[in-house]
Amino acid sequence: MEEKTAPALPDEEEYRRYDRIWRRVSPELNPYPEVRAPRPPAAPPRPPRREDDGKPERPDGPPGAEALRELLRDELSAAQTCRYLARQAPSPEARRTMLRLAAEEAGHAKTLQALHFLLTGETYPVTVVLPPQARLPWRDRLRELWHAEADAASSYARAAERTRDASLRAAYERLSADERRHAETLQRLLEKAL
Repeated sequence: MEEKTAPALPDEEEYRRYDRIWRRVSPELNPYPEVRAPRPPAAPPRPPRREDDGKPERPDGPPGAEALRELLRDELSAAQTCRYLARQAPSPEARRTMLRLAAEEAGHAKTLQALHFLLTGETYPVTVVLPPQARLPWRDRLRELWHAEADAASSYARAAERTRDASLRAAYERLSADERRHAETLQRLLEKAL
């Protein structure tokens, strides 16, 4: 009988090769951070802001990078939730609708990633893992998602009001309108479920 041995763990050079492949396939992910060399900054670092000058950096500007990151995480979470609900859908039409909403939410995340890069000069690779979902009836899940979409519409509307940058304002207004449309779509699905 042939004796089998456990495969050897990849060495550092193999991890580097795997990392190069990942950079081509999905540059926003960083599955091997221990072998990826630090990248040079994309833009020259800003001089440190003096604390005693009393002036905020851009009080009327777009939300900060952390606010954009939070919006981005919310969009990715919504996309995953929609994909999860597509599997729970009571009809093929509802399944298609949820998959379409998931694709649109993922598109919103791409828009926010681009805005983040434009504002900071840095990419923000993010992976959101959806926690285990409670087994709720379809209509209760639609209700939860409807509230999340309505809240997202309001968040984007507030972000649009805070910025003076016309292109950012247009992007936030478009995202706000999309989220309102998503809430209306979910309401129609709920009407069919009752």
